Amino acid sequence: MITKSNLYRKEKIYGFLFILPPLLGLLIFTLYPMIYSIYGSFTDWDGLGQMSFIGLSNFKDLWTDELFHKALFNTLFMMLGIPIGIVLALLLALGLNRGVPGTTAFRVIYYVPVISSLAAVSIMWNWAYNGDYGLVNQFLDLFGITGPNWMANKFTVKPALIIMAVWKGVGYTMLLYLAALQSVSRSYYEAAELDGANGFQAFWHITWPMVRPVTFFIIVTNIIGGSQIFTEMNIMTPTGGPEYASASVVFYIWQKAFGNFQMGYASAMAVVLGVFIFVVTLIQFRMNEKQSFDVD
Repeated sequence: MITKSNLYRKEKIYGFLFILPPLLGLLIFTLYPMIYSIYGSFTDWDGLGQMSFIGLSNFKDLWTDELFHKALFNTLFMMLGIPIGIVLALLLALGLNRGVPGTTAFRVIYYVPVISSLAAVSIMWNWAYNGDYGLVNQFLDLFGITGPNWMANKFTVKPALIIMAVWKGVGYTMLLYLAALQSVSRSYYEAAELDGANGFQAFWHITWPMVRPVTFFIIVTNIIGGSQIFTEMNIMTPTGGPEYASASVVFYIWQKAFGNFQMGYASAMAVVLGVFIFVVTLIQFRMNEKQSFDVD
């Protein structure tokens, strides 16, 4: 006969077994490398030899490292794509939410870039941006505009990467907004209509506040993802672009760690980047708490 205490103990063991694999994965592949990287940031480790403790030297060097400053600026600049993507995705979601014909087909079309390989997308856009035979310049030629060699020009390489990133991510953001819009009760809009509210007022006072949690989620995840952007520029501008104009912080970390074998210095940059992401995310959560509201 199975007693209640035996059944409880058995369920407890099964519960621990279920959470054990992800817990081990977290400890081995996340927590341990993170602690090791923090320790490595205080050493002159080259990735192979012995670690020698050098205190804050790596962080002092970062303070005067012009390439790091440039990579940090590039990373922040390319985050301009976040608000652009949010606006475009919200407009698309508002349009699809009105029940236009072919809504399902449009969802699929917009979502295809999301599930496409980032490496394949980068190669395709690199070809499209080619100054001699790229599709972008051929399209501009139709209007009598001579396009630049996008990836070889320091003034156009960052906007080119932003356009590609927005194109790839807008479908995912649009679907999130569409799901949020479809969960908004029609009764709010009917009440606003009775009160004489126009379309913009209904959007500003009903739609926008109701989709705010989705906007918060998108901003936080996009900032975290944008801070770690790497694959695109590593494929499209493997040297960091003209005058290092497209190198991101992660690209610079990778270059220092595996190109110059300055693993300690790269670890210091990774620590700074991690602190930056943590602080920005914390600010976002604080701001969201102040703006949160309850719907009766």
